[in-house]
Amino acid sequence: MPTRDAALEVHTLAQDPVPIRVRASGLWTFRGMKEHDADLARKFAELTKQPPERIAWDLTDVSEMDDAGAVRLVHALRGSKDVKLSAVQREVLAQIERGLRVPKETERIDPLAAVVRLGEGTFDAGVHLRDGVTLLGQLALDASGLMRRPREFPLREFSAGIYRSGVTALPVTMLVGFLVGVVLTYLSALQLKRYGADLLVINIVGIGVLRELGPMLASIISAGRSGSAITAQLGVMRVTEEVEALSVMGISVTTRLVLPRVLALAVALPLVAFCTDVAALGGAMLVSQFTLGITPGAFLQALPEAVEVVNFWIGIWKSAAFGFAVAFVACHYGLRVLPNTDSLALGVTRSVVASITIVIILDAIFAIALRNVG
Repeated sequence: MPTRDAALEVHTLAQDPVPIRVRASGLWTFRGMKEHDADLARKFAELTKQPPERIAWDLTDVSEMDDAGAVRLVHALRGSKDVKLSAVQREVLAQIERGLRVPKETERIDPLAAVVRLGEGTFDAGVHLRDGVTLLGQLALDASGLMRRPREFPLREFSAGIYRSGVTALPVTMLVGFLVGVVLTYLSALQLKRYGADLLVINIVGIGVLRELGPMLASIISAGRSGSAITAQLGVMRVTEEVEALSVMGISVTTRLVLPRVLALAVALPLVAFCTDVAALGGAMLVSQFTLGITPGAFLQALPEAVEVVNFWIGIWKSAAFGFAVAFVACHYGLRVLPNTDSLALGVTRSVVASITIVIILDAIFAIALRNVG
């Protein structure tokens, strides 16, 4: 016998004590009601305008009923007494009605929730600080041990780290540096041209790029690129229990996995920052020639006079510190990944955010500490 969707027939008998007769039939399931939802809603809305004692229900032709259909019928019956239905249907509707009567639990507002969250955040920050100091101390011990036994230095991992975080990062960092140099020079030229101070663009772009923008751009791009890759590598090794296997074999995890990555990025990032500086100055020379008429030869001749060399070295040493910080934070979060994929994704995200935040904090500290230099 073919099944039918949910249907609702309403008849009115004017002379009858119960004038409205409603007959439900078909499949009163979510699927059976889906195609006729609007029609059923309209009929139910009309029935709710009538008192329950004026309506007689007949549910004997309902072939199937699930929770969705039962909830809808219970709301429509509204405790009507004149209802024809089977024993099974009566039991189902009674259960649904009892369930609907259960009072909803209202979420209580905890006045101390903010204090609790603040405490939890402070505790987590303390745990990260403790583990970070522990890892830093272990790195110092491993580095001192390798100075006494240089043959044990993981040279292969170190060189691979320089290649991955330095050489392969050059195209994107140089492209970004070139574009930033173009934009910075163009905006500066527009303002300086009004006051006839065209040559000052070399001072602004030179100091800005060599001392701040070059190291910052290289560090932020490395945090998103190399830092996330380091966290993901160590996290996957945690998930596959390779880190625990190294420990069981008596191999120092920090010496083999952390130290070469931290040193590699500390060495590679100044080189990346230098190339970023070159690209940004190249963009600045290009825009200066077309907007201010300053030839590349004149730009390069005026650059050493406008920018002291110490600004360049400040940028280079800042890059080394930024590289160490980015790799250290990435390793810290990578070693904290739990053996599941959700923890891996969360660790990578937190690693990138924390790395960029620490780079900005370090840059502010350097700016204050070296304000009288250069």
